[in-house]
Amino acid sequence: MRIGVSGPHGTGKTTLVEALCGRLTDHLCVDEPYVLLEEEGYEFEYPPSLADYRAQLSRSLRSLRAPAPRVVFDRTPLDFLAYLAAYGVDVEAEIDTSVLRAAFARLDLLVIVPITADTERRLPTAEMPELRRAVDDVMLDLVYTDLSPLFEDVTVIELDGSLADRVDAVLAALR
Repeated sequence: MRIGVSGPHGTGKTTLVEALCGRLTDHLCVDEPYVLLEEEGYEFEYPPSLADYRAQLSRSLRSLRAPAPRVVFDRTPLDFLAYLAAYGVDVEAEIDTSVLRAAFARLDLLVIVPITADTERRLPTAEMPELRRAVDDVMLDLVYTDLSPLFEDVTVIELDGSLADRVDAVLAALR
């Protein structure tokens, strides 16, 4: 099973990925592209630039092409398309949709981790709150409207419940 976890920063994605890998012991946990790129020597600006988001998009696409059958990805190309769109970039002009469709088709499950009342109440205050909110809004629009045909071959779930129920919700979707 190949699972991708996407959402704006500060919503508990990495914590969820780690918890899933703790329960799905035969799955490999793949760090988010930011971490992978840093390990490869990439130097990010602060705050990240459009070039930084494009680099992460490219790295995410490369990660999804890996042949491993049991993987949990911390972030997917959707994340970086949402960040680019939040900055006003025309994401449909940004990349070949056939490349994106093929990438998402390699996932069995796409887990969207949006901002919820529970994340706002229980998680630390995230940096760049306006960007975070814009990414949250854009990401949901991309999945359900603008780029919805790209997700036809993958099951998509949105975790809008409590933080405590997330792992069980994902595991239930896998069944």
